[in-house]
Parts: sequence; structure tokens; C-alpha cells
Amino acid sequence: MDTHEWPPIIQGGMGIGVSNWLLARSVSQAGQLGVVSGTGIDSVLLRRLQDGDRGGHMLRALAAAPWPKMAQSLVDRFYLPNGRTPGKPYARLPLWTLNPHKFRTMFAMLGGFVEVWLAKEKHSGLVGLNLLTKVTLPTLPILYGAMHARVDAVLMGAGIPREIPGALDDLAQHHATQIRADVVESTAKSPTWVHFDPSIWREQRTRDLPRPAFFPIIGANSLALLMAKKATGSIQGFVIEEPRAGGHNAPPRGPKRFDAEGQPLYSERDQVDYAALSRLGYPFWLAGGFGRANGLREAWGHGARGIQVGTLFAYCQESGLSTDVKTVLGRTLAQGPVEVFTDPLASPTGFPFKVAQIPGTLSDPDLYAKRTRICDVGYLRDMYMTPTGTIGFRCASEPVEDYVRKGGAAQDTINRKCLCNGLMAAVGYGQTQPSGPELPIITTGDGLTEIAALLGSTGTSYSARDVIHYLLGTSDNP
Repeated sequence: MDTHEWPPIIQGGMGIGVSNWLLARSVSQAGQLGVVSGTGIDSVLLRRLQDGDRGGHMLRALAAAPWPKMAQSLVDRFYLPNGRTPGKPYARLPLWTLNPHKFRTMFAMLGGFVEVWLAKEKHSGLVGLNLLTKVTLPTLPILYGAMHARVDAVLMGAGIPREIPGALDDLAQHHATQIRADVVESTAKSPTWVHFDPSIWREQRTRDLPRPAFFPIIGANSLALLMAKKATGSIQGFVIEEPRAGGHNAPPRGPKRFDAEGQPLYSERDQVDYAALSRLGYPFWLAGGFGRANGLREAWGHGARGIQVGTLFAYCQESGLSTDVKTVLGRTLAQGPVEVFTDPLASPTGFPFKVAQIPGTLSDPDLYAKRTRICDVGYLRDMYMTPTGTIGFRCASEPVEDYVRKGGAAQDTINRKCLCNGLMAAVGYGQTQPSGPELPIITTGDGLTEIAALLGSTGTSYSARDVIHYLLGTSDNP
């Protein structure tokens, strides 16, 4: 696609399940780039089926999948027409490994296909897919599934996705491909690779797939230069994410410094040189603090093609956040500003994570302390090399004794949150544990005051189109 055709607004790819197909479709139909989150999409699909697939959307998309036998086998095994019995836990998939269980891979492929297919259903707008570079193991099958649904763009941050452009080239031709796995404490002389061979999963011969555009999400000029020169295939532009963005942020460059509340401090070293970025010759979009009135105009002044916006879309009617979360946020905003804490410890990845301080969520220290630690979803586990030279998995949010037994340091577990379960709960798919239901954790950018402007004095909800009108300045009263 001609890069001049890309719209000025990219909707943020918020996971798990916040940037769902309904939100992406609404944004796309309004002429902007709607984006679905691929993070955890295999588990999201599984839990939707177990909740009875309200509206029949999953079954409709699965019926259109290019792997009919595979899709039917998953429906036969996991679909509950009347939903789960109240209080019954969701069935769990086996945790990801370098040699994953076939059901895990199948759900990843179908999850990527279903979410993009529904987002693109019955219109010609552009739809993108967002993935986290850190979450390596499900990436290739999700991409392959999404490409069968004709995804237009792939966006990836939380790491340096050097091998993804080449992998997209391979997958478009149904060729086997691989991406590098990050293994901590590795003594191996050669890297560890995550492999995926599409030929194993082809039920019928198909033509080559359209290769989507690739937009790395980065936080520094040096990473843009690295991707431009050393990526394994072509890139079509960049999203530049500044520290004010929600979710996982790049840690500050240089020595670690913190404010009085324990939040990481960013400095001039973390500022992006927009002029230097423009000289690379790629279109770019600015993210983090630009989701506001005149934010788009400011981005244009920096030479950007446009902006990526997450927070405003996260709380609109179409987003996947549960109604309970949206209601509590609205009530809290009505009483005054909502604090957003950039927590350097919350995420087991070690990336700073921006958490909204909302009652009834894991931002409450007392509620966090009462939760029994468990790692039963496992997307953010680290791969590490065991003393025998094999690959093991551990997470700083799992039970402390388990983490230490695997060679981790006990101090690294302090205040770590289980983002996998917390984010699942935020979109209404919280697991029922023996100790009780999982509570949500709400990640957000610093732009919550803009939500109050959209809600207005009545505190009523707003739509994705309202957000777009607000950002474009085409409506004084959304």
C-alpha cells in the first residue's frame, strides 16, 4: 500500500482484549486505522467460547476460517452454548513453551484470524494488529492467522522486533520462519529461536497472502535507525511512544532515578529528535500525551503523519473494558482527577507500567496483598537457561518460592503484579481461583482528564466516533 494513504489517527492496540474487534471496526469505519490487540488473543477466544459467545460472533468468524477442521475441533471441545456455571473456573490452555501443545498453537492462529476478520467484516477500512515483542512464543501463529484475515498493518513495541519484517515476508508465502527468543542468563554461544512452519497447519492449498505493513513502536531515535538499517525486511513507518503513553513504557535511558513517589524519572536523553527522525524518510506517528485537543496539530508541527491514541479509546462504548470498570472510572472522575502511577515494579517484564489508581482494583495495596500468587496464564514469563543447559520458564509474579527455586532473586518479586490475570479481569474474563475471583488492573496513559471532557457534565458514555471527532476538531460537543 502507498504510505501516503495511511490515516492521521491510529487507535492504540491495548491488551489484553481492550482493543477488541468491535472497537477496531468502529475506528476503521470512521476512516482511521483501527487496531486489534493480539496479546492473549488465544485465551480471550477460549473464554468467549466458554461464556456462550454472546451474539454468535466467534462462531460466525470461526465458520469463515481457512482451517475448518481445526476450528470445528475447538468449538466441539470448548464451546458452551449456555455459558459456564456461575463460579466455575475457565478451562485453561497449556502454558506456552518452545514446543507448544497443538491446541495452544491452534487457538493462537484462530484467535488472530477471528479478531481481524470480525474487525474487517463488511467494510473496506484499514485494520491493524498490535503485539508485544516481549511475548515471543505466540507471535508467529497469531500473525499467520491475522494475515489470512487480510490484516493491513502490524504494530509491535515492548522490545526490538528486528526479525518480524522478514517473518512477515516468509508467512505471506507460507514458508517456515523463526524469530529470536530472549533467554536470560544464557551461556549458549548461539541464540535460541522460536520456529513456526505454516505447512503443518494447511488444510488446503492457498495462494500467497498479502504482506501487511509493519510499524515498529519505539521510544528513541537510535531504535528507529536500528530498525531502518538492520530489520530483516522492509518497514513502512514508526510509532514513536513517549513516556506519557499507557501500558508498558520503555525504561529511562541512563542511571535509574525516581521521584518522591517512586516513579521513574525521564530526562532529556529520553526525548525524541523529531527532525532527525524525519530525515530517515519514513512516516511516523506520535503516541503518549497527544490524545487531546490540538494534539494532532502539534504532531503535524513535529513532522509526524499523525498520532496514535489509546486512553480515550480505552474507555469508549466499543472498547473491551468491562462495563463495571468504565462505570467506576466515570464515578471516580466525577469526584476529581484520577491518579495514574508509573509503577517501575508492577510488571514482571521490568518495564515501567502505568496503572490507574481506581477503587476495587489491584492498584489498592490491601487488595494486592490479599491475592494468592499464581502463574496459570504465563504470557510474561521469562525464558532462562537452567544449570543443565535446558530452557526453563519463570515469572517474578509467580509464587515467590517457585521463582527462587528456579534461580530468581526473591527481591525481584516484591510488588510484582500478575498482569495476565489482572488484565483478563479488566475485560470481563477474570479467572475464578480457589482463593476467589481475580481482580482487574487498569493500565492507562496520563490523559484521563480528556475523558472527563468527552463525558461532559452528564457523565454519560461516548463512542469511538466521538473520540475521532474530538481529535480532528470536527465537533465542539461530542
